Amino acid sequence: MIPIVKVVFLKKASCLLLVLVIFIACRQPEPTIQSDVCIYGNSSASILAAIQLKKRGREVVIVSPDKYVGGMSIEGLGGSDINNHAGFKNDAVIGGLTLNFYKEVAGYYGITDFDSARAHASTWRFEPHVAKGIFDRWLAELEIPVYTESPLRLASDAVKKEHGKIISFETGNGKTFLASLFIDASYEGDLLHYAGISTIVGREPNSRYGETKNGIRETNTYRNFEVTVDPYLEPGNPESGLIHTIQEDTLGEAGTGDRRIQAYCFRACLTKDPANKVPFEKPENYNRDWYEIYLRYLEAGGTLYKPSYSIPNNKTDLGAWHDLSHNLYGMNHEYPEGDYKKRQEIYQYHLDFTRGLFWFLANDPEVPETVRQAWSQWGTTKDEFTDNQGWPRMLYIRDGRRMQSDYVITEHHTRNDTSIFIEDPVAIAFWPPDVHHVRRIVRDGKAYNEGFVFGGDNWKPFPIPYRSLVPRESECSNLLTPTCLSASHIAYGAIRLEWTFMLLGEAVGIAADLCLEKQRTVQDLPYETLKNRLVENLQIIEMD
Repeated sequence: MIPIVKVVFLKKASCLLLVLVIFIACRQPEPTIQSDVCIYGNSSASILAAIQLKKRGREVVIVSPDKYVGGMSIEGLGGSDINNHAGFKNDAVIGGLTLNFYKEVAGYYGITDFDSARAHASTWRFEPHVAKGIFDRWLAELEIPVYTESPLRLASDAVKKEHGKIISFETGNGKTFLASLFIDASYEGDLLHYAGISTIVGREPNSRYGETKNGIRETNTYRNFEVTVDPYLEPGNPESGLIHTIQEDTLGEAGTGDRRIQAYCFRACLTKDPANKVPFEKPENYNRDWYEIYLRYLEAGGTLYKPSYSIPNNKTDLGAWHDLSHNLYGMNHEYPEGDYKKRQEIYQYHLDFTRGLFWFLANDPEVPETVRQAWSQWGTTKDEFTDNQGWPRMLYIRDGRRMQSDYVITEHHTRNDTSIFIEDPVAIAFWPPDVHHVRRIVRDGKAYNEGFVFGGDNWKPFPIPYRSLVPRESECSNLLTPTCLSASHIAYGAIRLEWTFMLLGEAVGIAADLCLEKQRTVQDLPYETLKNRLVENLQIIEMD
């Protein structure tokens, strides 16, 4: 029989050994992942860049800060903005892997003769889960590693550089990613910023690049209020304060710059198909006061937006660009440079507001019966975003950081009354400058939206130069970006479409492979070499 004193000693020894083992385990180096190219970001551009690199035999990884990769293409933006305007057709500039994606979309819906059907907008439209299925299969077939829920650690020492090159970066979940070349394919531009590359958020003054549509807009008739809406808590009394969604702000001097960004929203996937519909639910933290502006708008005779089928299988891609909708002008300015807590707060506010708004419009007795009847037919879907109660997992980040490089795309590139020769095109942007309102204020005693620029007659498709995808060589020589490229606020509005990002993702994937093959910095890659590879991959880089 073992004496009690020895048993106690052995128990203590065992505990000490266990503590030592745990201590040693905790002291082990965190996981390190090495590759030829590391792509950071959750966008569809991440996927196309990775596929190009993998097909060329490169070891490539995707690091997504979120649970998924695929960006807005899998988060509700299935309308595509291809051939959906009567005034122009833009499908001719789509080539390469991006075109293959849309061909697979069409094939999924039984369109066997794509060339005959491509003129129709419906050919390019898809449900979120269909896009996710295609992307997931592509990644699986090529065995491309994707590290989800691995957000960059937002600190100046998270990105290691030597001699002007990124060596590695660390994520908040303890992983370190090493590579020879990096791609920032995020919407926010975090890797750019923490790598010490110059970025900008917001609107430049018109004077900076000789533009006319940047900065504060003196007048805004596009998507502004169709009716007069009193902005005050007590109608007619400025001293009583402002109703929700209106900011305490003055117009300011026209054409001056600021750090305001265009609004975010959800691309809501809704249906009124009884077999797939989930009725709108009243959120637990519902605040009816948030929706006073909608009542006043309706009382003043305004016609409110409502859902309609726009993607296959009786579903919506319900965007928000109206004078009054779930586009929350001025409620997101802290997002691009905010930490993850702030971004989550902004996401949650938008989600709470939008869920509450849809319930309000469908149920509140003060909402006119015709509006309630229109909205109460609708609900979220059972088969989309099943892990988030039918709501998208991310906001439509229309504006984040933009790189400031030696070459900046400006309004002049978008205008049809100017001619700028682009010596190094990698894709074609075919959309008018499109930036949503940045705020809702009081002007002349009534609610007023400020900042929207869209369309007009003075715009044209234009080539996107390779130089706008690379940083200044003095700041970093081994990083490319397809999503946060060097462009002014206005010019970026003509580029920020998902399919354009996909084209640019493929282009930077090709460029990254060539930089490694030729042992060149991203700034020193010979354009003719890049051009030949782009053409070989059926990318469209010139207009007929």
